[in-house]
Amino acid sequence: MYYLLGTDIGTSGTKTVLMDTDGNLIAQDLQEYDVLTPKPLWAEQWPDVWLQAATLSIKNTVQKSGIRKEKIYGIAISGLYGGSGIPLDENMEPVRPCMIWMDRRAEQEAEWVLDHIGEETLLEITHNGADPYYGFIKILWMKHHEPENWEKTKLFLPPNDYVIYKLTGKIAIDYSSAGNIGGIFDMNHRTWSKEMMAALGIPMSMMPENIVESTDIVGGLTKQAAAELGLSEGMPVIASGIDCGAANIGLGVFESGIYAAAIGTSMCAALISDKPIKGKNLIVWPYLYDAKKLSYYFAGGATAGAIVKWFRQTMCQFEIEAEKHGGKNTYDLLNEQAANIPVGSEGLIVLPYFMGERSPIWDSDAKGTIVGLSLAHTKAHIYRAFLEAVAFSLRDAMEATGENLGESILIAGGVTKSKLWRQIFADVTGYPVVCPVHDVEANMGDVMLAGIGTGLLSYEDVKKWQVLDKKIMPNKQNHEKYNAYYNVYKSIYHHLKTDMKTLSTIS
Repeated sequence: MYYLLGTDIGTSGTKTVLMDTDGNLIAQDLQEYDVLTPKPLWAEQWPDVWLQAATLSIKNTVQKSGIRKEKIYGIAISGLYGGSGIPLDENMEPVRPCMIWMDRRAEQEAEWVLDHIGEETLLEITHNGADPYYGFIKILWMKHHEPENWEKTKLFLPPNDYVIYKLTGKIAIDYSSAGNIGGIFDMNHRTWSKEMMAALGIPMSMMPENIVESTDIVGGLTKQAAAELGLSEGMPVIASGIDCGAANIGLGVFESGIYAAAIGTSMCAALISDKPIKGKNLIVWPYLYDAKKLSYYFAGGATAGAIVKWFRQTMCQFEIEAEKHGGKNTYDLLNEQAANIPVGSEGLIVLPYFMGERSPIWDSDAKGTIVGLSLAHTKAHIYRAFLEAVAFSLRDAMEATGENLGESILIAGGVTKSKLWRQIFADVTGYPVVCPVHDVEANMGDVMLAGIGTGLLSYEDVKKWQVLDKKIMPNKQNHEKYNAYYNVYKSIYHHLKTDMKTLSTIS
């Protein structure tokens, strides 16, 4: 039997798994960390945090498995969307923290691009618009606001590609990571756009020259990296790509016409398609499989699981302390209590815009909002309303994508641990929901890509892996009730949009 590793560098933690070539999970390890938020709507991270977490999670997984290093044949490393990418100097050392996808500081730069380049040109070449979400907008912010750092920067690398460089000494970027930078990547020809880079004043030399498929071997482990990780020198390291795309691979998505949502800290709800989808509100990049043909068209919340984590940390100190002393898991307790609350949380609606919002509303000034509170409401009501808010956000994303989303939707990520939340997703959207058997979707996708890249596995092999659980069917009566609440959810934002912007201005 042969074994493969998959490492996913996430927004709040890095997980590594080791699996055999039959798809059996052997060992795993998770290393957690926090995002730096020095100012409102800023979100960044020093890359050494990612490197240390990846190194430790790989090392621990190998040790836990008890598998001899000679039996481990490769590793693929996916990562969060690193926004600007890590700015590196001539010695390949970080110049400043990486502005990740969640960062919304570059509103003025987005407006500048629309005024000077024009949305029509952007959409024609890059298939993406201009918003602080995109990496090229964040790069422009650094150029305009930090000229000293801009002068030092020679190259931008996404988080997973930075870790791959540190492990192999090789520089590359996969198609999904390149496309997700937005405005400087030509989606028509799947390469950097000389026209856009010249117009924006971003030197071509700042982007990796080597654009690779997600199944490509970037390089082998260096002697030093291999010794630190407990692996063999020269073991292949495979590119993989953006983590939500890797999660789709882990769900067995290898063809056009399948709708899948990766819901962790944020939400990426996407249709994989070989045909262009008209609509400026979607984010588009090459898919991790067949990157020259298939594209990943997604909308999704800037905060999803993040707001539930915020609720736990902010509102549940008593429960957390009880858990530390042997009490029930806080999330399990909250889910039990929320399950007894009626559909719609008895008139409570939450807008999950805790860090502004990206597609489909594209509004940096959007605010997290709780509407409908009364003295009769409890903590359980509010918690359920938070769960329902993320489901409403998913439905909004689905509607922005259009029709022909298939007969069911695949949902992966930490949210699938909650049976209540799974049912809420089905009831709100009206679609049957299918979730993975194991909570290792992006990691499993990495293992699949590593297996294909090393030649140990074929696409036919990994398609046979049992990765999906039974369908969760929507309750028709609950769906009808949720339709009314969803309409109010949509209406609240439009009524408060102007006030939200005013609040941003005065605060």
